[in-house]
Amino acid sequence: MSTPPTAAYSPRIYPLDPRHLTEEEIAVAFAMTSRRPEPFDEIAEQVSQEKAADFHERWVLGYGHASVAEHAVVHLAVENISRLACDSLEDNRLASYTEKSSRYQVMPQDYFHLPLELEKYPEARAAYLSTCQGLFAAYHRLVGGCMEYLRRELPRRQGERDGAYNLRLRRITTDVCRSVLPSATLTNVGLTANARVLEHAISKLMSSGLAEERAIGEQLREQGRVITPTLIKYADRNRYLEDSLQRGWQLGFPAGAGGSTGSSTSVNLVHYDPEAAEKLVAALLFRQYSGDYAGAWEQSRAMDPEDRCQLIGSLMENLADHDAPLREFELVDYTFEYIMDYGAYREFKRHRMQSYFPQALTVDLGYKTPELVAEAGLEEDFRRAMEESEQGFRRVSRDTPLAAPYLVTHGHYRRVLSKLNLRECYHLFKLRSSNQAHESIREPILEALRLAVEIQPHLFRWLKLRDYPDWWPFPPQ
Repeated sequence: MSTPPTAAYSPRIYPLDPRHLTEEEIAVAFAMTSRRPEPFDEIAEQVSQEKAADFHERWVLGYGHASVAEHAVVHLAVENISRLACDSLEDNRLASYTEKSSRYQVMPQDYFHLPLELEKYPEARAAYLSTCQGLFAAYHRLVGGCMEYLRRELPRRQGERDGAYNLRLRRITTDVCRSVLPSATLTNVGLTANARVLEHAISKLMSSGLAEERAIGEQLREQGRVITPTLIKYADRNRYLEDSLQRGWQLGFPAGAGGSTGSSTSVNLVHYDPEAAEKLVAALLFRQYSGDYAGAWEQSRAMDPEDRCQLIGSLMENLADHDAPLREFELVDYTFEYIMDYGAYREFKRHRMQSYFPQALTVDLGYKTPELVAEAGLEEDFRRAMEESEQGFRRVSRDTPLAAPYLVTHGHYRRVLSKLNLRECYHLFKLRSSNQAHESIREPILEALRLAVEIQPHLFRWLKLRDYPDWWPFPPQ
């Protein structure tokens, strides 16, 4: 009996071990398969570090085949940078970050960044230091005061040990009291990115107007070159990014002009597609349709609205708790304008599949006093801390406006524009509307969900929430 002709080509799946190959060698081994017939492991045996560098110099850097760099992955530990700089570092869609959480840890005194921009301005520097020290002192007073209040109000659970009880109360307390921490507060973040993304991240940081961010970019480049010396070889300042960031201050609109300031969380649905259902159904039909999209579109438009709803429902009825909707849901977009506090924004921006555009950090939009702080009788202490932040912000702004945002607290409001598709809506709304989400982000996300459901309820009826709001128009699933 003869051997089937395909037997010699049975599927193989195996790792190329990073303990034996450098990240650049792995990238070359994967890239060479487009021109070499051998299996990956045989190609890898022929790739030395020197050959890898030559390959990348020629093909990645010389001919612009940048996708090859995506096969080289870098893990970097980044410590003791400000939250403000961390925002810039994390502003890259195709990377992974895990950051030190202010919701679970008590931040030590003087745990903040001192900008180099202040060195030329002794009075502004003194005001900055005084403001940060005052905010951290208020933070520790609030933590202590809220812990005392919670010990009176929340009894120990049956069988709960001292350590577990104190940890439970501390988590509630730190979650709330972080509102007075400034964006200068330090943090640690673990970064995983491929060399192509890392090169772009480095260029963005090195093109920043802030000395801290430029220094972080230089250190990332230096440490990244230890792992991928060739692939990020030319990461440097980018004239286009540099000019664009600087020119943003020269568009002719003074800070704070052109809109209401307010002093509370708010959400507006500024754009949506009235033909969203037709687009979604047309895309679903196109998958099974033998003709062009124009035919699928006409067929979708000719359908009765209830028939469109039933078609979508037939594909969504088995959507489980951890499933994502079909890719066709990405054709439907929504644009929201939020006013949320800076702490909420820092969680919101983790949803990097959306496109988000924050305004500069400022104290002009006001803040909200957390309920626990008010209940504990600490509202006046909280108010004085926020006023101290605002006074420091305005004092530093007179000399060096770029450094002033470091003094904006996590409790101050920020305006953000966000565009996301329906598929991402299902993920964002489910995760951040949960009772387990922080109140500061849960509130605006619930309002965004309400606005979307109010306009197009038929597109959200299959959304499975962990906690349904009272106004939810469908039977909970």
